[in-house]
Amino acid sequence: MKKKLGNILVFILVIGLSIGYGIYKDDKSKVTINDIYTTEFQEQALSNLENEKGNGNYTLQNIFMKYNPFSTNTQSMYVYFNTSKAAKITYTVSCADYADFTASAYQAKTYQKEHEFQLMGLIPNCTNTITFTATYKDGTSQSVMKTYDMGSLLGDEDIQLKRVSGSKQDLGNGLYTLLGNDSDDQDFVYMYDTNGILRSEIPIIGYRSHRMLIQNQTLYMSVSTHRMVAMNHLGMIEHVYNLGNYIVHHDYQFDNDGNLILLATNEEKNSVEDCIIKVDVDNEEVTELLDLEDLFGSYKENTDHKEGSKWDWMHINTLQYLSDDSAILSSRETSSIIKINDLSTNPNIGYIIGNEDFWKDTDYTDYLYTKVGDFLTSGGQHTVTYMEDDSLASGQYYLYMFDNNFGYSTTRTDYDWTVNKGIQTSILEGTTSYYYQYLVDENEGTYTLVNSFEVPFSAYVSSAQNLGNHIVVDSGIAGLLSIYDTDGNLEEQFSIKKNDRFIYRIYYYDYNGYYFS
Repeated sequence: MKKKLGNILVFILVIGLSIGYGIYKDDKSKVTINDIYTTEFQEQALSNLENEKGNGNYTLQNIFMKYNPFSTNTQSMYVYFNTSKAAKITYTVSCADYADFTASAYQAKTYQKEHEFQLMGLIPNCTNTITFTATYKDGTSQSVMKTYDMGSLLGDEDIQLKRVSGSKQDLGNGLYTLLGNDSDDQDFVYMYDTNGILRSEIPIIGYRSHRMLIQNQTLYMSVSTHRMVAMNHLGMIEHVYNLGNYIVHHDYQFDNDGNLILLATNEEKNSVEDCIIKVDVDNEEVTELLDLEDLFGSYKENTDHKEGSKWDWMHINTLQYLSDDSAILSSRETSSIIKINDLSTNPNIGYIIGNEDFWKDTDYTDYLYTKVGDFLTSGGQHTVTYMEDDSLASGQYYLYMFDNNFGYSTTRTDYDWTVNKGIQTSILEGTTSYYYQYLVDENEGTYTLVNSFEVPFSAYVSSAQNLGNHIVVDSGIAGLLSIYDTDGNLEEQFSIKKNDRFIYRIYYYDYNGYYFS
């Protein structure tokens, strides 16, 4: 122990910082959320940051820190300094009454002399003690401590989630990311650590973010119905993508070239949530790839539509883009999973996984895959996710999902969902949703239920994420975040404030190569 301590030089610098918010909910003179998501605001913020930083000699003992300079994360800090020897950097955020948060700061190389990163995890209304540690290649290290008095959050979300069952699971040092609080008030992306402590509050203009996509140290997300952004690892918005007459909804993915493929509504049409578009991340050009009406026209013509209301005849809620330029879609309105081949060149229907009874007497029965086994096909499912497995033959793969087990269609009032024994048909009286995992065999045209277990009921929204040894489930209407093992045994569960609405989706991200190393 003495030898180990001898290799560590500890410098304790307790400095109280008082850097103001870029945005503040109680100050009308401050910038609005809408202003933040413009290149003009971000470029000015960068200029202000560089001017304030100047050419100072910033070292581990004299760190430059600026609270939330780009106004994109109310629990973050910009950090800059140099070390005389190449080092990797870790930091620990400590605050009375809360568990510590320790992370390895992201930097381009594991060891380097210049250090510039976004520190995450400040606790609001608290004096935060931040311990920075520089570890060198020879194993020696140096540490310093600083303090920062953070003010209040912009929102009123819980800082500590209530654990209602189980104990902390070892998922690593990532963050549960809550996408869509869908309240009538200000909207945010929230990130909680595995102790259930809030570590990030990202304000957005409105609606919701649907997924956090990361490539080349850049995070892509939606911040309103018509706007996508690209944010670098320091929190600066580098690109703002205006979608024109398209509305983004429910999901987006990267294609093979790193461009964005999005589910969209064309505002010039008489129906909603039935298109797919592409956004070029370099030139910001928007292109329509698919209008589902072109493939399912005869089905649409026979659906119900009240004049003046939204014609939501498909309601696609999930997009999975595959490397062969195909896409797997989840349609809530038809309780079906649909594969589209050749999305970018010549879109055509690959298959449909759904209730045969629902699709009878339509032009699409030949596309239906055959169910193998005795089980209830999913109802109103969300977050259908493609998963490969090396043990499977070519043409086979898994699709897993949150099976809401809810049968309802606003545009097929002629269909009686109760013919599917066991499916729930009441939002208020429903009792059971499921985690479902299908084995899909494109060679045989079949699907088989290979894993399922009950989860808290949620008629709408919700998500499931298979992490290998753990399965993360958001029962959105119930406001429950649950972690299961692969056999369906509940390991841990948190309750989440819903603001009288619901939690749309929760994904666990490690944020390696962006926030963390």
